[in-house]
Amino acid sequence: MVEGVVEAQKERMMKRILLLINCIIQVIGTCGGPLVIRLYYIHGGNRVWLSCFLQTAGFPILLVPLTISYIIRRRNRELIISNDTSKEKIFTMKLPLFIVFALIGVLQGLDNILYSNGLAWLPVSTSVLIISTQLAFTAVFAFVLVRQKFTPYSLNAVIMLILGAVILALNGSGDRTAGETKKQYVKGFVMTLAAAVLYGFILPLVELVYKKAKQPITFSLVLEIQIVLSLFGTLFATVGMLINHDFKAIPIEAKHFKLGETIYYVVLVVTAILWQLSGLGAMGVIFCASSLMSGIMIAMSTPITEVLAVIFYKEKFQAVKGISLVLSLWGFVSYFYGEFRETRKIKKDNISETIQP
Repeated sequence: MVEGVVEAQKERMMKRILLLINCIIQVIGTCGGPLVIRLYYIHGGNRVWLSCFLQTAGFPILLVPLTISYIIRRRNRELIISNDTSKEKIFTMKLPLFIVFALIGVLQGLDNILYSNGLAWLPVSTSVLIISTQLAFTAVFAFVLVRQKFTPYSLNAVIMLILGAVILALNGSGDRTAGETKKQYVKGFVMTLAAAVLYGFILPLVELVYKKAKQPITFSLVLEIQIVLSLFGTLFATVGMLINHDFKAIPIEAKHFKLGETIYYVVLVVTAILWQLSGLGAMGVIFCASSLMSGIMIAMSTPITEVLAVIFYKEKFQAVKGISLVLSLWGFVSYFYGEFRETRKIKKDNISETIQP
Protein backbone atom coordinates (compact mmCIF):
# COMPACT_ATOMS: atom_id res chain seq x y z
CA MET A 1 0.00 0.00 0.00
CA VAL A 2 2.85 2.37 0.91
CA GLU A 3 4.58 1.60 -2.41
CA GLY A 4 1.36 2.42 -4.26
CA VAL A 5 1.07 5.78 -2.48
CA VAL A 6 4.72 6.62 -3.24
CA GLU A 7 4.26 5.67 -6.89
CA ALA A 8 1.12 7.81 -7.14
CA GLN A 9 2.93 10.77 -5.56
CA LYS A 10 5.83 10.32 -7.99
CA GLU A 11 3.43 10.26 -10.94
CA ARG A 12 1.65 13.41 -9.73
CA MET A 13 5.01 15.17 -9.30
CA MET A 14 6.10 14.27 -12.84
CA LYS A 15 2.81 15.53 -14.21
CA ARG A 16 3.19 18.81 -12.30
CA ILE A 17 6.68 19.28 -13.78
CA LEU A 18 5.30 18.57 -17.25
CA LEU A 19 2.45 21.02 -16.58
CA LEU A 20 4.93 23.72 -15.51
CA ILE A 21 7.01 23.20 -18.67
CA ASN A 22 3.92 23.41 -20.89
CA CYS A 23 2.71 26.54 -19.07
CA ILE A 24 6.06 28.25 -19.70
CA ILE A 25 6.04 27.20 -23.37
CA GLN A 26 2.47 28.47 -23.81
CA VAL A 27 3.19 31.85 -22.19
CA ILE A 28 6.33 32.39 -24.28
CA GLY A 29 4.45 31.63 -27.49
CA THR A 30 1.29 33.53 -26.56
CA CYS A 31 3.27 36.66 -25.61
CA GLY A 32 5.83 36.51 -28.39
CA GLY A 33 3.56 35.61 -31.32
CA PRO A 34 1.45 38.81 -31.40
CA LEU A 35 4.47 41.04 -30.77
CA VAL A 36 6.57 39.64 -33.63
CA ILE A 37 3.74 39.45 -36.18
CA ARG A 38 2.83 43.06 -35.34
CA LEU A 39 6.40 43.93 -36.33
CA TYR A 40 5.60 42.43 -39.74
CA TYR A 41 2.51 44.66 -40.16
CA ILE A 42 4.15 47.85 -38.88
CA HIS A 43 7.12 47.69 -41.26
CA GLY A 44 5.30 47.01 -44.51
CA GLY A 45 3.72 43.57 -44.33
CA ASN A 46 0.04 43.37 -45.24
CA ARG A 47 -0.65 39.72 -46.13
CA VAL A 48 -3.29 38.53 -43.69
CA TRP A 49 -3.39 34.99 -45.08
CA LEU A 50 0.38 34.76 -44.63
CA SER A 51 -0.08 35.72 -40.98
CA CYS A 52 -2.70 32.97 -40.69
CA PHE A 53 -0.32 30.50 -42.34
CA LEU A 54 2.49 31.30 -39.89
CA GLN A 55 0.32 30.46 -36.86
CA THR A 56 0.46 26.74 -37.73
CA ALA A 57 3.29 26.34 -40.27
CA GLY A 58 5.98 25.79 -37.62
CA PHE A 59 4.85 22.23 -36.87
CA PRO A 60 7.95 20.52 -38.45
CA ILE A 61 9.96 21.57 -35.36
CA LEU A 62 7.80 19.13 -33.36
CA LEU A 63 9.35 16.22 -35.28
CA VAL A 64 12.48 16.70 -33.13
CA PRO A 65 10.85 15.97 -29.72
CA LEU A 66 8.63 13.33 -31.36
CA THR A 67 11.71 11.52 -32.70
CA ILE A 68 13.41 11.70 -29.31
CA SER A 69 10.26 10.27 -27.71
CA TYR A 70 10.22 7.47 -30.26
CA ILE A 71 13.86 6.54 -29.54
CA ILE A 72 13.20 6.46 -25.78
CA ARG A 73 10.06 4.32 -26.24
CA ARG A 74 11.89 1.90 -28.51
CA ARG A 75 14.79 1.48 -26.06
CA ASN A 76 12.44 0.97 -23.12
CA ARG A 77 10.51 -1.63 -25.11
CA GLU A 78 13.73 -3.51 -25.96
CA LEU A 79 14.79 -3.51 -22.30
CA ILE A 80 11.44 -4.81 -21.06
CA ILE A 81 10.74 -7.30 -23.87
CA SER A 82 14.08 -8.54 -25.23
CA ASN A 83 12.59 -11.11 -27.62
CA ASP A 84 9.90 -8.78 -29.05
CA THR A 85 10.14 -8.68 -32.86
CA SER A 86 7.37 -6.11 -33.42
CA LYS A 87 8.49 -2.65 -34.41
CA GLU A 88 7.74 0.48 -32.35
CA LYS A 89 5.90 3.06 -34.45
CA ILE A 90 6.91 6.72 -34.47
CA PHE A 91 3.26 7.73 -35.13
CA THR A 92 0.80 5.92 -32.86
CA MET A 93 -2.37 7.90 -33.56
CA LYS A 94 -5.28 5.76 -34.77
CA LEU A 95 -7.44 6.74 -37.75
CA PRO A 96 -10.60 7.88 -35.81
CA LEU A 97 -8.51 10.23 -33.68
CA PHE A 98 -6.68 11.47 -36.78
CA ILE A 99 -9.96 12.36 -38.54
CA VAL A 100 -11.33 14.20 -35.49
CA PHE A 101 -8.20 16.31 -35.03
CA ALA A 102 -7.98 16.98 -38.76
CA LEU A 103 -11.44 18.58 -38.54
CA ILE A 104 -10.43 20.53 -35.42
CA GLY A 105 -7.33 21.66 -37.34
CA VAL A 106 -9.59 23.21 -40.00
CA LEU A 107 -11.46 25.02 -37.21
CA GLN A 108 -8.08 26.19 -35.93
CA GLY A 109 -7.31 27.57 -39.39
CA LEU A 110 -10.60 29.51 -39.39
CA ASP A 111 -9.80 30.89 -35.94
CA ASN A 112 -6.34 31.94 -37.14
CA ILE A 113 -7.66 33.94 -40.10
CA LEU A 114 -10.12 35.75 -37.84
CA TYR A 115 -7.35 36.59 -35.40
CA SER A 116 -4.95 37.64 -38.19
CA ASN A 117 -7.52 40.04 -39.63
CA GLY A 118 -8.09 41.54 -36.20
CA LEU A 119 -4.40 41.93 -35.45
CA ALA A 120 -3.87 43.71 -38.77
CA TRP A 121 -6.12 46.58 -37.60
CA LEU A 122 -5.61 46.65 -33.83
CA PRO A 123 -2.67 47.61 -31.60
CA VAL A 124 -1.09 44.60 -29.87
CA SER A 125 -2.13 45.81 -26.41
CA THR A 126 -5.80 46.06 -27.49
CA SER A 127 -5.74 42.77 -29.37
CA VAL A 128 -4.39 40.73 -26.46
CA LEU A 129 -6.96 42.21 -24.08
CA ILE A 130 -9.79 41.16 -26.41
CA ILE A 131 -8.36 37.70 -27.04
CA SER A 132 -8.03 37.17 -23.27
CA THR A 133 -11.84 37.08 -23.10
CA GLN A 134 -11.63 33.60 -24.61
CA LEU A 135 -11.45 32.45 -20.98
CA ALA A 136 -15.11 33.37 -20.51
CA PHE A 137 -16.11 31.39 -23.60
CA THR A 138 -13.81 28.52 -22.64
CA ALA A 139 -15.56 28.37 -19.27
CA VAL A 140 -19.02 28.24 -20.87
CA PHE A 141 -18.08 25.58 -23.42
CA ALA A 142 -16.15 23.59 -20.80
CA PHE A 143 -19.29 23.50 -18.67
CA VAL A 144 -21.36 22.27 -21.63
CA LEU A 145 -18.89 19.82 -23.18
CA VAL A 146 -16.85 18.38 -20.27
CA ARG A 147 -19.06 19.30 -17.29
CA GLN A 148 -16.46 21.63 -15.83
CA LYS A 149 -17.26 22.40 -12.20
CA PHE A 150 -17.39 26.06 -11.19
CA THR A 151 -16.71 27.79 -7.92
CA PRO A 152 -17.59 31.37 -6.89
CA TYR A 153 -13.97 32.26 -7.70
CA SER A 154 -14.04 30.90 -11.26
CA LEU A 155 -17.40 32.58 -11.91
CA ASN A 156 -15.98 35.85 -10.63
CA ALA A 157 -13.03 35.43 -13.02
CA VAL A 158 -15.37 34.98 -15.99
CA ILE A 159 -17.42 38.06 -15.05
CA MET A 160 -14.34 40.26 -14.59
CA LEU A 161 -12.92 39.27 -17.98
CA ILE A 162 -16.22 39.98 -19.73
CA LEU A 163 -16.41 43.41 -18.04
CA GLY A 164 -12.85 44.10 -19.16
CA ALA A 165 -13.78 43.44 -22.80
CA VAL A 166 -16.96 45.55 -22.56
CA ILE A 167 -15.05 48.53 -21.12
CA LEU A 168 -12.45 48.18 -23.87
CA ALA A 169 -15.22 48.17 -26.48
CA LEU A 170 -16.68 51.38 -25.01
CA ASN A 171 -13.31 52.99 -25.65
CA GLY A 172 -14.30 52.83 -29.33
CA SER A 173 -11.53 53.80 -31.70
CA GLY A 174 -9.65 56.05 -29.30
CA ASP A 175 -6.48 53.98 -29.54
CA ARG A 176 -6.47 53.17 -33.24
CA THR A 177 -3.19 53.50 -35.07
CA ALA A 178 -2.31 56.36 -37.44
CA GLY A 179 -4.13 56.23 -40.78
CA GLU A 180 -6.65 53.68 -39.55
CA THR A 181 -10.35 54.40 -40.00
CA LYS A 182 -13.05 53.82 -37.41
CA LYS A 183 -14.57 51.16 -39.68
CA GLN A 184 -11.27 49.26 -39.78
CA TYR A 185 -10.95 49.46 -36.00
CA VAL A 186 -14.46 48.07 -35.48
CA LYS A 187 -13.77 45.33 -38.03
CA GLY A 188 -10.59 44.38 -36.16
CA PHE A 189 -12.40 44.38 -32.82
CA VAL A 190 -15.26 42.16 -34.05
CA MET A 191 -12.94 39.67 -35.77
CA THR A 192 -10.66 39.37 -32.75
CA LEU A 193 -13.67 38.80 -30.49
CA ALA A 194 -14.97 36.14 -32.92
CA ALA A 195 -11.55 34.46 -32.78
CA ALA A 196 -11.77 34.46 -28.96
CA VAL A 197 -15.19 32.78 -29.10
CA LEU A 198 -14.03 30.10 -31.53
CA TYR A 199 -10.84 29.36 -29.60
CA GLY A 200 -12.91 29.20 -26.43
CA PHE A 201 -14.84 26.39 -28.14
CA ILE A 202 -11.78 24.57 -29.53
CA LEU A 203 -10.01 24.14 -26.16
CA PRO A 204 -12.87 22.27 -24.39
CA LEU A 205 -13.51 20.31 -27.60
CA VAL A 206 -9.93 19.02 -27.47
CA GLU A 207 -10.39 18.09 -23.80
CA LEU A 208 -13.59 16.22 -24.69
CA VAL A 209 -11.78 14.24 -27.40
CA TYR A 210 -8.99 13.42 -24.92
CA LYS A 211 -11.59 11.98 -22.54
CA LYS A 212 -13.52 10.07 -25.21
CA ALA A 213 -10.48 8.71 -27.07
CA LYS A 214 -10.30 4.93 -27.30
CA GLN A 215 -6.52 4.91 -27.02
CA PRO A 216 -4.35 6.07 -24.10
CA ILE A 217 -3.38 9.73 -24.30
CA THR A 218 0.34 10.19 -23.66
CA PHE A 219 2.46 13.30 -24.15
CA SER A 220 4.01 11.66 -27.21
CA LEU A 221 0.49 11.38 -28.64
CA VAL A 222 -0.12 15.03 -27.70
CA LEU A 223 2.83 15.93 -29.96
CA GLU A 224 1.22 13.95 -32.79
CA ILE A 225 -2.11 15.69 -32.16
CA GLN A 226 -0.47 19.12 -32.38
CA ILE A 227 1.21 18.11 -35.65
CA VAL A 228 -2.12 17.00 -37.16
CA LEU A 229 -3.90 20.15 -35.95
CA SER A 230 -1.17 22.37 -37.38
CA LEU A 231 -0.95 20.43 -40.64
CA PHE A 232 -4.62 20.89 -41.46
CA GLY A 233 -4.63 24.46 -40.17
CA THR A 234 -1.70 25.13 -42.53
CA LEU A 235 -3.51 23.47 -45.46
CA PHE A 236 -6.52 25.72 -44.76
CA ALA A 237 -4.28 28.81 -44.84
CA THR A 238 -2.44 27.56 -47.93
CA VAL A 239 -5.69 27.51 -49.91
CA GLY A 240 -6.32 31.13 -48.89
CA MET A 241 -2.77 32.12 -49.84
CA LEU A 242 -3.09 30.49 -53.28
CA ILE A 243 -6.38 32.28 -53.96
CA ASN A 244 -4.91 35.57 -52.78
CA HIS A 245 -1.61 35.03 -54.72
CA ASP A 246 0.39 35.48 -51.51
CA PHE A 247 3.21 33.11 -52.49
CA LYS A 248 4.03 35.27 -55.51
CA ALA A 249 3.82 38.43 -53.40
CA ILE A 250 6.22 37.29 -50.63
CA PRO A 251 9.52 38.00 -52.51
CA ILE A 252 8.22 41.42 -53.59
CA GLU A 253 7.04 42.25 -50.07
CA ALA A 254 10.41 41.14 -48.66
CA LYS A 255 12.31 43.57 -50.92
CA HIS A 256 10.17 46.50 -49.76
CA PHE A 257 10.20 45.54 -46.06
CA LYS A 258 11.46 48.56 -44.09
CA LEU A 259 13.82 46.53 -41.89
CA GLY A 260 15.40 44.73 -44.85
CA GLU A 261 14.85 41.50 -46.77
CA THR A 262 16.81 39.29 -44.36
CA ILE A 263 14.94 40.59 -41.31
CA TYR A 264 11.66 39.97 -43.18
CA TYR A 265 12.32 36.25 -43.44
CA VAL A 266 13.69 36.10 -39.87
CA VAL A 267 10.43 37.67 -38.63
CA LEU A 268 8.40 35.03 -40.52
CA VAL A 269 10.42 32.11 -39.16
CA VAL A 270 10.45 33.38 -35.56
CA THR A 271 6.69 34.04 -35.73
CA ALA A 272 6.02 30.48 -36.92
CA ILE A 273 8.14 29.01 -34.09
CA LEU A 274 6.54 31.16 -31.38
CA TRP A 275 2.99 30.35 -32.50
CA GLN A 276 3.86 26.65 -32.57
CA LEU A 277 5.12 26.87 -28.99
CA SER A 278 1.83 28.51 -28.01
CA GLY A 279 -0.20 25.73 -29.65
CA LEU A 280 1.88 22.91 -28.19
CA GLY A 281 1.75 24.49 -24.74
CA ALA A 282 -2.04 24.76 -24.95
CA MET A 283 -2.43 21.07 -25.92
CA GLY A 284 0.01 20.07 -23.18
CA VAL A 285 -1.77 22.06 -20.47
CA ILE A 286 -5.10 20.45 -21.46
CA PHE A 287 -3.41 17.03 -21.22
CA CYS A 288 -1.89 17.77 -17.78
CA ALA A 289 -4.79 19.78 -16.33
CA SER A 290 -7.83 21.09 -18.24
CA SER A 291 -8.99 23.32 -21.09
CA LEU A 292 -9.97 25.97 -18.53
CA MET A 293 -6.42 25.99 -17.19
CA SER A 294 -5.13 26.46 -20.75
CA GLY A 295 -7.50 29.41 -21.18
CA ILE A 296 -6.23 30.85 -17.90
CA MET A 297 -2.64 30.75 -19.19
CA ILE A 298 -3.68 32.79 -22.24
CA ALA A 299 -5.37 35.32 -19.94
CA MET A 300 -2.27 35.39 -17.73
CA SER A 301 -0.15 36.34 -20.76
CA THR A 302 -2.21 39.52 -21.22
CA PRO A 303 -0.42 41.82 -18.73
CA ILE A 304 2.99 40.62 -19.93
CA THR A 305 2.15 41.31 -23.59
CA GLU A 306 0.58 44.66 -22.62
CA VAL A 307 3.78 45.86 -20.98
CA LEU A 308 5.99 44.58 -23.80
CA ALA A 309 3.80 46.26 -26.46
CA VAL A 310 4.01 49.60 -24.67
CA ILE A 311 7.82 49.23 -24.31
CA PHE A 312 8.67 48.06 -27.84
CA TYR A 313 5.97 49.69 -29.94
CA LYS A 314 5.32 52.83 -27.87
CA GLU A 315 1.58 52.09 -27.94
CA LYS A 316 -0.70 54.34 -25.92
CA PHE A 317 -1.88 52.98 -22.60
CA GLN A 318 -5.01 54.96 -21.86
CA ALA A 319 -6.97 54.95 -18.61
CA VAL A 320 -9.79 52.85 -20.08
CA LYS A 321 -7.31 50.23 -21.21
CA GLY A 322 -5.74 50.30 -17.76
CA ILE A 323 -9.13 49.61 -16.13
CA SER A 324 -9.66 46.72 -18.52
CA LEU A 325 -6.25 45.32 -17.62
CA VAL A 326 -6.95 45.58 -13.88
CA LEU A 327 -10.24 43.72 -14.30
CA SER A 328 -8.44 41.00 -16.30
CA LEU A 329 -5.82 40.65 -13.56
CA TRP A 330 -8.56 40.57 -10.92
CA GLY A 331 -10.25 37.71 -12.75
CA PHE A 332 -6.95 35.87 -13.14
CA VAL A 333 -6.05 36.15 -9.45
CA SER A 334 -9.59 35.17 -8.43
CA TYR A 335 -9.43 31.96 -10.48
CA PHE A 336 -6.05 30.85 -9.15
CA TYR A 337 -7.01 31.61 -5.58
CA GLY A 338 -10.04 29.36 -6.04
CA GLU A 339 -7.86 26.63 -7.56
CA PHE A 340 -5.43 26.95 -4.64
CA ARG A 341 -8.25 26.49 -2.10
CA GLU A 342 -9.66 23.53 -4.04
CA THR A 343 -6.23 21.83 -4.20
CA ARG A 344 -5.73 22.24 -0.45
CA LYS A 345 -9.16 20.77 0.20
CA ILE A 346 -8.47 17.73 -1.99
CA LYS A 347 -5.10 17.20 -0.33
CA LYS A 348 -6.68 17.27 3.15
CA ASP A 349 -9.32 14.78 2.05
CA ASN A 350 -6.66 12.42 0.68
CA ILE A 351 -4.65 12.62 3.92
CA SER A 352 -7.80 11.83 5.94
CA GLU A 353 -8.53 8.77 3.78
CA THR A 354 -4.92 7.56 4.07
CA ILE A 355 -4.75 7.66 7.90
CA GLN A 356 -8.10 5.91 8.33
CA PRO A 357 -7.75 2.14 9.09
